[in-house]
Amino acid sequence: MAGNSTRGQIVEAADELFYSHGFGQTSFADIAAAVQISRGNFYYHFRTKDEILDAVIDKRLADRETLLAKWDETSDDVLRRIECFVKIVVVNQAKIMAFGCPVGTLTAELAKLDHPSRERANSIMALFRDWLTRQFEELGCKENAAENALHVLGWSQGVATLAQAFKDEAFVQREVAQILAWVDEAIPESAG
Repeated sequence: MAGNSTRGQIVEAADELFYSHGFGQTSFADIAAAVQISRGNFYYHFRTKDEILDAVIDKRLADRETLLAKWDETSDDVLRRIECFVKIVVVNQAKIMAFGCPVGTLTAELAKLDHPSRERANSIMALFRDWLTRQFEELGCKENAAENALHVLGWSQGVATLAQAFKDEAFVQREVAQILAWVDEAIPESAG
């Protein structure tokens, strides 16, 4: 039981450090120091940084699956579920302004490194895309559901990037209002 707890602490610390400092800039020593364990104990759980990265990707994917399932379970209103996705940039605004989107920054960094885990990290973006596509399909946007999903996903990544660059809270609020208005307009009249 203690082993699982230590492993979980390592993954949590690595997740935070990969987000705030980047995968490439985070060392074994950084993670071990954050968890306050010896390097020997650390190596008992993970032999390579890539093993830790895979565990972090698994954690992020599971966390996002849980979040999307919660939105699906708590609201019968599709527009409300899409609104939850859009407003995530406001809910996490302080962290996004400091470090960008945790999913977007990781996928971009791994792509630059041509890292073997790049495709696994991209599966988190695919999770969002597929979930948004299903929401737009449920709204009656059958033909444009995938295109609309990518528009919202692209919008969220752009806003996260600009929020990090400019640290402008008013910009984020304006963008949220504009994309929500766009979503309303994207709904076919027959569905409304």
